[in-house]
Parts: sequence; C-alpha cells; structure tokens
Amino acid sequence: MTVATVVKVCAVSSLVALSVACSKNTEPATEKAIASEKPVDTVAAAEAAVPENPLKEAYFGEIHMHTSYSLDSYIGGNRRTPDDAYRFARGEVMDIHGDKHQLKRPLDFAAVTDHAEFIGEMYSAQVEGAPGYDNPTLVELRGLNKVEDQRAWFVKYVVKNNRSSSPQHPPFYAGEATTKSAWAMNFEVTNKYYQPGKFTTLHGFEWTAAPNGGNMHRNIIFRDNNVPELPFSNVDSSDEEKLWDWIDLQRSKGMTLFAVPHNSNGSKGQMFESIDNSGKPLDTAYAKRRESMEPLIEMMQIKGNSEVTRQFWPNDEFANFENADSLANFSERVKRKDNYVRYAVIKGTHFQKTLGANPFKFGIVGGTDNHNSGMGDVDEDNYIGSHGPTDGTVDMRRTSDIDGWIRARESSPGALTGVWAPKNTRAEIWDALAARETFGTSGPRIRVRMFAGSDLPANPADAEVLVTEGYAKGVPMGSTLTALSKAPTFTVYAEKDSLSGNLDRLQIIKGWADDKGDTQEKIINVVWAGERQQDADGKLPAVGNTVDLKTATYTNDIGASMLMGSWTDNDFDPQQHAVYYARVLEIPTPRWSTYDAVRNKLPLLDDVPAIVQERAWTSPIWYTAQ
Repeated sequence: MTVATVVKVCAVSSLVALSVACSKNTEPATEKAIASEKPVDTVAAAEAAVPENPLKEAYFGEIHMHTSYSLDSYIGGNRRTPDDAYRFARGEVMDIHGDKHQLKRPLDFAAVTDHAEFIGEMYSAQVEGAPGYDNPTLVELRGLNKVEDQRAWFVKYVVKNNRSSSPQHPPFYAGEATTKSAWAMNFEVTNKYYQPGKFTTLHGFEWTAAPNGGNMHRNIIFRDNNVPELPFSNVDSSDEEKLWDWIDLQRSKGMTLFAVPHNSNGSKGQMFESIDNSGKPLDTAYAKRRESMEPLIEMMQIKGNSEVTRQFWPNDEFANFENADSLANFSERVKRKDNYVRYAVIKGTHFQKTLGANPFKFGIVGGTDNHNSGMGDVDEDNYIGSHGPTDGTVDMRRTSDIDGWIRARESSPGALTGVWAPKNTRAEIWDALAARETFGTSGPRIRVRMFAGSDLPANPADAEVLVTEGYAKGVPMGSTLTALSKAPTFTVYAEKDSLSGNLDRLQIIKGWADDKGDTQEKIINVVWAGERQQDADGKLPAVGNTVDLKTATYTNDIGASMLMGSWTDNDFDPQQHAVYYARVLEIPTPRWSTYDAVRNKLPLLDDVPAIVQERAWTSPIWYTAQ
C-alpha cells in the first residue's frame, strides 16, 4: 500500500543554512602529473575557503561533450576549443552556426571529454607550426566546406577505421608528441577555468570503441590534477577490459579515476553481456572489477534515452520518451531489451545473488554528447542542433541524419548530470559521482532525492526533515541496504525547475530477478499533483495537458512545484535481492521540433512527438540479502 503526501504548489525552503567552513584539500600533483598552471597551494586555499553544507546541495553539470579537438566535431565545422566550451558553460555568449547562442543559466561543473582517438591529429590540424600541420590530407581537411565532402572524408578516415576490429592512427598522424601536446593543452585550459565554490572543471576524455559497430564508449573522469601524460584510445585497445587494465595501472600510480559508459541503446547487446570478452560466464572477480571501474552510467543524451523503450516495456506508460528508433537504421543495429539501463540494473540483482557482486551497479547521470562545444546546451526551446551542419539548420534537423547514428528529427538536446555534494569543488563533486549520489535529468534542472531504511519514518514534515532523517536513519540514493529484518521505507522529494514545467508525479521503480534469473519489475506512483485517484491496478489518470501546439506554449496551471512523499515496500522479501530508483515526471511541454515548426511557420512533424514529459532519474538504492 502506498503512503503518499500530495503537494500541489508550495515554496521550498533552502537547505543551505547549515554551513560550516571545512574542506578536503586537493591532493598535490605527483611527478607523473602534467604540471598545473595554478599553484597547488593557491587552489587548495580557495577550496578550503568554500563553505560546506552538511545536508548537501544539488549541482548541475556536463561530463560528456566535444570541441574542435574531436575530429568528428572539427569536420562538421566546429572551430570552438575547450577554452570556448568552458566559457560557454560559465554563461558566456558563443557564436554557433553564425548566430549568438547562450545558456539561460551557467553550469556548476563541467568536463571537456574530447575523443582520445585522433586528438593528436586535431592538434596538428589546428595549431600552426605543429608537427603534421602541413600534411596534404590535413590541408584538405581544413578546406572542406560542403557537407557531402565532409561526410565522405569522415567515412574514409574515421568511420571505417574506428568501427573496425583493429582501429589504427590514420596516415597523417604525426606521432605521440602531438597527442601529448593536445592532452596537455586540455589540461591547462581545464585548470584555467576552475573556480572553487563557483565553477568546477574536471579533467576527462572519451574512449570511443565501437567493435563491430556497437557502441561501447566510455568517458574517463579524473578527481584531481594527477593525470597521465597520454589518454587511452581505441587504438591502444577497443576492448573495455583492456581499458580497465589501463585504469588499474593509473590507480597503481596514485591517480583517481573512473569510467562512465554511454549509449547502451546502441551497443548491439554488448554493453551488458553475461559473458566476458573471452566468452566465459561472468565471475565474481569480473563483477567486482566492473563495479569499481564503472560506478555510473549515462541514462540519456542526444542519441536517445537508454532507460527503457516502449517496444520492450509496453506496460510502462512513460516508456515512449526519446526512444531514438532510427538507431536501428545504422551500423546494422537491432533493438534489444538488454541494451537498456533498467534491464541492466535489475539483472545486476541476479549476479549479486549468484556471484556475491554486481557488475551492473550503476548510478545515474546524463550528458549531451554535443559536438558544437555547446556544454550543457539542453533547452528544448533554445535548441539549435548538436552536430554541426548535419542538424545546424531547421531544414537539416527535419530532414537530415546525424551520420552513422540517428535521424536528426529523432535526436534530443540531451541531458544533464546532477549531484548532491557538500560544496562545489573538484574533490566533492567527484566524490559525489563516485558515491553514486547522483541523478540525471532530460534537460530541466529538476532536483530529486531518495532515501531508504527500515527505520526511516514515513511522511516527513518538510524537505529538511526528509534529508536529516534520511542520512541519520537510512541511506541516500546510490547506497546499499543489507540484511534487513523488516520492510524498508523510501522517502522521496522533487523540486521543479523554476524555468520549466510543473511536476506531474514521482514514481519508484522496483526490480528483482526471479529464480530463473529473469528480470521482474513494479512501478509505484508514490506522490502526485492534484486530487487524482489511482485505480485498482495502481494506474493514475493523466495530469492533463496545457500545450498549445499552434503557439508552442504551455501554462503551469496544472502540476506541482514540489512533490514529497514516502512508500513502504510491503511485498519486501528479506531473502530477495532488489533494486529501487525514482523517476519524476514534468507536465507535458512542447518538444524542440514543435518550437522549430511554430517559429518557422512549418507543419508539425508527424512521426515524432509534438510534446514531451521531461523527467529525472535518481541513482538506485540496492538491497542485498547478505
């Protein structure tokens, strides 16, 4: 039975009052680190001076995007550097497609994650006087202006190579020194824009393996300035277990880093396999290793939502959200249930039971994969495309493809990562990510939290009580409950984005594996806006729809500004491993394609939704029987 507190519209009190001035200092760079342009003691002092909130704040950021130092971004006409991307993330105006473009609000944290593959080649292409700058193939690259010529060049030198079984550097690669120079440049720029307490920058890159055309990409994120001289690329290996070997090596040298997989929806069933890369069934050592290497997974980005798809979750009434069906039109991809995050986190409970460890113990984040240097450029009503000329005009967004991936009309602006951290510094943001106290949003800055515990009181009086009791008597999202003797209670809280739609409902998705290892699930409506009543099957009437498709407008006359409630799992079995995560939905609002159509007096596209219900997902809370 669901116990819920229904809140229509209310002001949300700030949780920032409990502040103290204390901090963990950033670890000094080791001899193997690239030298920082800011003195370590100066950075440490600035970090220590940032006030700390023990109840934690929500910070929003981007840990997956590309600049001109990614070859696929450069070939699409992007000449905006990591420097430009960080300036954009801080709220500065940037010229994209010949127009001025700007975020409505700055981000709190960011990481430029250019592809490790070809980063040296892009240094040669852009830095006059660099080794290889005068190579005829790079001279040709700099002169390409037509989309069809750019596509042909990209297919010739990148696509066939990168998706082969043994990717290699192209013939115009000028050597390892160029890769070191590009990585050092990124490092310096990332440090340049770090402002403890205001704007955190994290060192990172993307490992872009695509064996047999299946997406196995990972973003690698570092905690501090102790980073290697070279990133790891698919030229080094397109086997993710070899990537983990490399991460282990860096950790043995004192470095602190992890990997974040993304676009499991395009992985051809490879992302969440039940065998390792030698073909053997997963064992305990593998499960523990992957749990350490990959604490997070990207739920959504421009190439679709990887939570669920309506094809395999017909009973989830909200599964029809940015499904990116046209992924199956490229690289011989096939839609599979085991490509999706909900499948993986539930399947992980089976491995927890059989192996004593969970290879799919993922916290949730979001990203854009924007290739315009548009860090965190996720607003539906401000969308100008994400991949250069392939979707840089209204006509191209309606008719073109994002090469090798998706029809542009089916793409989305992408998602953001949210973390709950005591303060906005590198160590605290990274530690929150590593602890999985994270959430992903489909764009709006929805704040959402979940706690659980068998002694956690139901129906907290307010948000501060919910958080205080959650930490004192339970565990936050991203954590594990073990060997309980009675059913856990979950307390949940969500606050709307002040610039977006009101909230419809807050749900908990419970998952477990049956005796055969098959995944099972239940969706619980915990708390919702208005006076709606659930039917006998737990279904809730729709919140309504205020969208005017003729003007691409909506009103917040329905929904709630905040939702808070609790649910006790009365079907709880102390011997059954389980996983729980929360999903909060907004009221309907116009999709970006509707804004495009109305502004340009064009008909609505008839094969993509005209409206969306934006959402956010928390990291799970796991229950293990022992």
